[in-house]
Amino acid sequence: MNIKSLLLGSAAALVAVSGAQAADAIIAAEPEPMEYVRVCDAFGTGFFYIPGTETCLKIGGEVRFAYDWNTNDTTLINRDDFQTRARLVIESKNDSEVGTIGSYIRLEGTSDNTNVQLDQAYITVGGFKAGYFLTWADDIGISGENDTFIDNAKFDSVSYTYSADAFTVGLGVDELRQADGAFGIQGLASTTLGAVTLTLWGGYDTKADEGYVVGKGAAAIGPGTFELYAGWASDPSTYVGTVEWTVGAAYGFKATEKLTITPSVNFVEQFNGVDYTTGGVLASYAVASGLKVDATVDYNKSDSKDWTGFVRLIRSF
Repeated sequence: MNIKSLLLGSAAALVAVSGAQAADAIIAAEPEPMEYVRVCDAFGTGFFYIPGTETCLKIGGEVRFAYDWNTNDTTLINRDDFQTRARLVIESKNDSEVGTIGSYIRLEGTSDNTNVQLDQAYITVGGFKAGYFLTWADDIGISGENDTFIDNAKFDSVSYTYSADAFTVGLGVDELRQADGAFGIQGLASTTLGAVTLTLWGGYDTKADEGYVVGKGAAAIGPGTFELYAGWASDPSTYVGTVEWTVGAAYGFKATEKLTITPSVNFVEQFNGVDYTTGGVLASYAVASGLKVDATVDYNKSDSKDWTGFVRLIRSF
């Protein structure tokens, strides 16, 4: 075989191999367009659309680190501890032909009990609400940390709230106990007249055949808000266990742009006839956006004459 034949044969082989590789070449698919998360401002700050849907989602929560203490007239300190609490909140909302549909889930765990538990979960459709949640009774009281009246406010419940510009009314049914089928009825009425807001709560335990009623007024006065409330219960029930009546007042004023100071006082009489007075001062300082420090010192002028207090660092998002 001469050199010319060898060269021609090699060239033919190269062409054949190149043709085969061209026929087997892999063509990369065009990348699919990316769907970026869209902000959903229809339901407030923090919501975004779940990709591919018209449902808006919001994820938030809170981490709280606290130091709690108390003393009395017989022992210097009988409780002195740290505790960390974490909460995760998931909310979703979307418009529909029956109104705005929403869901709310709050999970909670503490350093004292590392098990994460369901703290609240409910569904809303317009003013209708059903699930496991803190009812209106949880709002009873004044600013500060020493008011006391309601013992239980979280139940599996169904409620309806109607709100207009100047007033709000609501009615709810609570499952108080599964064991004996006890249920309760709660009502709420609130109106705002200029700088004054008046609120009335009521509840009735059908099994105990006892109820409660509470009234509160709040008014913007000077650099803060003055609150005055009074509550009365006919006898012990699931809602109110120890306090027959109470009267309390508080004034929360902004000492600076970041610091709010709230002194408060409460007078309490229990079903057993024992009465006492509580008072204290709560200070809340906004360190930065989403970060604050709360501190309180409270005095309970009863037989034990207890002093209590805490310092809490709270990060919310």
